[in-house]
Amino acid sequence: MLSRVQRSFRPVSVTLRRLHQSALDVVEHPAPEDSVTASFGRFIQGVQLHHLTSTLLHRSKRMVLDSIGVGLLGSTTHVFQLALQHCQHMYGPDDICSVYGRRGTRLSPTLAAFVNGVAAHSMDFDDTWHPATHPSGAVLPALLAVCDMLPNNSKPSGRDFLLAFNVGIEVQGRLMRFSNEAHNIPKRFHPPTVVGTLGSAAACARLLSLERSQCSHALAIAASLSGAPMANAATQSKPLHIGNAARLGLEAALLASRGLEASPRVLDDTAGVAGFSAFYEDYAPRPLTSPEEELQFLLEDQDIAFKRFPAHLGMHWVADAAASVHKLLLGEQGSEVVGQVQDILLRVPRSKYIDRPFPESEHEARHSFQFNACSALLDGEVTVDSFSQDALQRPDLHTLLGRVHVEHPHDNPANFDRMYGEVQVTLVGGDVLKGRCDTFYGHWRNPLTNESLRKKFRSNAGAVLPREKVEGLIEVVEGLDRLEDCSPLLEQLQ
Repeated sequence: MLSRVQRSFRPVSVTLRRLHQSALDVVEHPAPEDSVTASFGRFIQGVQLHHLTSTLLHRSKRMVLDSIGVGLLGSTTHVFQLALQHCQHMYGPDDICSVYGRRGTRLSPTLAAFVNGVAAHSMDFDDTWHPATHPSGAVLPALLAVCDMLPNNSKPSGRDFLLAFNVGIEVQGRLMRFSNEAHNIPKRFHPPTVVGTLGSAAACARLLSLERSQCSHALAIAASLSGAPMANAATQSKPLHIGNAARLGLEAALLASRGLEASPRVLDDTAGVAGFSAFYEDYAPRPLTSPEEELQFLLEDQDIAFKRFPAHLGMHWVADAAASVHKLLLGEQGSEVVGQVQDILLRVPRSKYIDRPFPESEHEARHSFQFNACSALLDGEVTVDSFSQDALQRPDLHTLLGRVHVEHPHDNPANFDRMYGEVQVTLVGGDVLKGRCDTFYGHWRNPLTNESLRKKFRSNAGAVLPREKVEGLIEVVEGLDRLEDCSPLLEQLQ
């Protein structure tokens, strides 16, 4: 297995015969320095530590802490166990990189990135950005694998680690902002399998100190390894999307480090040949600002949403609206809920894959407006335990699910920055109770406090780690920008 990055350079050698004319143009005319693809390579290679502002450091360390926590909790799930068994049984042992929640278990760098990425998304508990994607789970596992892979005398500093992490996040955000379609809840491709793979490649290319052209090639290689359909949402296969994004982005960077080349215009809008535009029909790219010029990361202005319970982000609006109705119900007739309710009306955005009247599995329940609203009506909140088999099979829950109707108001778009959740409950006596949530606690407009984020982390990480390890991770991550190398972080995860 690779213990160091080997750089190699070779001349372009391509057979031109029988190529489509547009593809021929791409090959015969390499990307100029002002192309979109070249600008991304220039950004990845040229960005410097002084570009890390205090806001970036604060927000990205919160993302790292949360992602590690949900990954550790995710290592307790059945889908994680299946992925880990697959990697252990189907591939030869290569004890280099650690695995979330498995002391003494090590895998090759790419497989460790894969299973840790699966863990991060196995419960849909990972962070969400706008435009809609899960940015951290695709990047952090790959960077941790690179750190494990590098020799002890070549471990990156904490600031170098955070710079690479922010590069991976920035690339995802920039690509999604080239499309209006990407701003809405997705219908075709799951975004982390598209922008996440390129974000992982960019982050790894930066941490491996690849040359500018190699950074561009890493993105182009990653584009050939990207894309998964939304049809697999709410199934055990959806966590594989994040795992593959982390793994394949790392592979793309490693292949580029060895000299593998790909299209020099993959991020450009080239007539007749689809590059990244294959994923977004209204893709309209623009070159990135050079790091030598005034540079501002998107994370400076657009904060991250952290989830309070493990479900699709849209569920947080209806859960909070329903929880406010739960309080009113308790005020009406004590603790009994089901007997009071005659009808439940949800006013939510139109999005087919999260409109599931009677979910049959925990994964479907995490993607069901109806389930999360009814759970909050019954219990006053939605928690990790709400998706257990016992909770899923409650007779009271199924009774309430049978009383739910859904409306999709025109002023409620499928967009995490503009949507709302409204729950209207008609009681047996005819009274009507309403709850509405425009911005839930944890949304980027109403972010979790540091204490709330630590509380979530302690709960998640404490499911698999002893208390001293949990507190040690908090201390290390919050001081990550002051570490001379990343060894203390790796040691805590082991």
